[in-house]
Parts: sequence; structure tokens; C-alpha cells
Amino acid sequence: MALQFLLPDGEEWRTAMVDTPVFAVSTPEAFRDQLVAMAPDPATGNADPVKMKAFFARHPESARAAERIKAQTPSSGFHDSTYGSLNAFVFVDGGGRRTPVRWWMVPVQPFESATPPPPAGVPNYLFDALATRLRQQPLQWHLVLTVGQPRDPTNDATIPWPPDRDRIDAGILTIDTMEGEEASLARTVNFDPLVLPDGIESSDDPLLSARSAVYSASFRRRAGEPVSASAVTNTEVEVSGP
Repeated sequence: MALQFLLPDGEEWRTAMVDTPVFAVSTPEAFRDQLVAMAPDPATGNADPVKMKAFFARHPESARAAERIKAQTPSSGFHDSTYGSLNAFVFVDGGGRRTPVRWWMVPVQPFESATPPPPAGVPNYLFDALATRLRQQPLQWHLVLTVGQPRDPTNDATIPWPPDRDRIDAGILTIDTMEGEEASLARTVNFDPLVLPDGIESSDDPLLSARSAVYSASFRRRAGEPVSASAVTNTEVEVSGP
């Protein structure tokens, strides 16, 4: 889930969130090592298990993160997924007090576990299901801020904070319509996690500056390429249904 907040004073807040409990790596270097280890073996087309085992041996934090991610029950669709920043940020109040924070978009819609396997030959079934639900009623998520304590790590997104941390319900996001990419502005927004308004700052998490740099390079390349057709068009959004 990617959101862009346009504030009255001209400031912006952009955030891109995913539906896993933690990141799989803690540093940009570990991410590179993971990509190298996951490169498909030409003989099998799959990652070499020996290389993956060696990667996890060098990065035990990633091994623990992988177990946490595997333990999470996948949701039935976009509508009942919880999306999180995973990286820590710092909220700064008017008096200069700094508070570590992570945030989540928690669905109002009740959670349902995914029922495998997905429909055969229907590549956009999750988008179709979302469009169908939006024609029936709006969908909502709570913006929930998890308030960190001084001992909670802010520089390692593979580690979840304890579940007993204070949480603040900061508002509700309501989605009541859906459109294809060709009619939206989604392709022209770089969801750089460091586009932050006054009062929110980056933490010492090394992934944040790396994400900012990589997203910028990706956006520049994408903007210089011919515009391809959207995988989900406005026509499909309008006609797909039960």
C-alpha cells in the first residue's frame, strides 16, 4: 500500500508499506547478498539451496526474519491485509522531544486466511476481487502508530518491536473507488520513504537511505521508457464483477 498525503501548507508525506511483519534483511549489503544467493541456477531454474544456506549462515538476522515471515498466515486479498512501514521513523514534537515510531494500516474488514491455490488462468484475480468489493461498499484501514521505547531497535527492520508497545489510532483511510493506471497518477509518483513532512524524520535505519536512492534511480529509468499498457485497465475495473 502506497500513500501520498498532500498537506495544506504544501508539504508532502509519502509512504510505501508491505504486508509482512518484518523486512528480510537489515542492511543494503545484506540485500545484495540475498539477491546474489537467490539467483536462479541455470540447471534447475531455482535458487541454489547451498548458496541460500550460506547466506543465512552469514546473516542469522535474515534467517530469523524468514521464519517470522513464513509463520504469518496470508490474507485472502488486498482488502483484509495489514500493511506496515517496517522501518522505524522519528516523530519530533514542538518541544523537540523525539519518539521512535513504526506505523501500520490495519483493515477494518475482518481477516480471512487465503485459500490456496489461486484461480488458474486468472492473473488479476486479486484486483478483480477488490473491484467487486468496492462496488459493494467502501473499504477502510486504521492508521495505527506503534510507539517505540528507548531500548527498541530503530536500525534493524528484521526485528519486530514487542507487542505490548503503546499504539495510537491516528485516523482512518477510506477507499471507495478504483481505477486503472492509465487514468491515475500512480506512475508519476516516486514513493520515496524520505519524503517526510515537518515533525517526521528518518531514523538510523540504513535501509531508508538505500530505498530512497534506489527508488529515485528506478523512477528516472521508468520515466524515460515508453509507457506500457496497464495490467489492470479502467475497462476491466468497470466490468469485472461476481
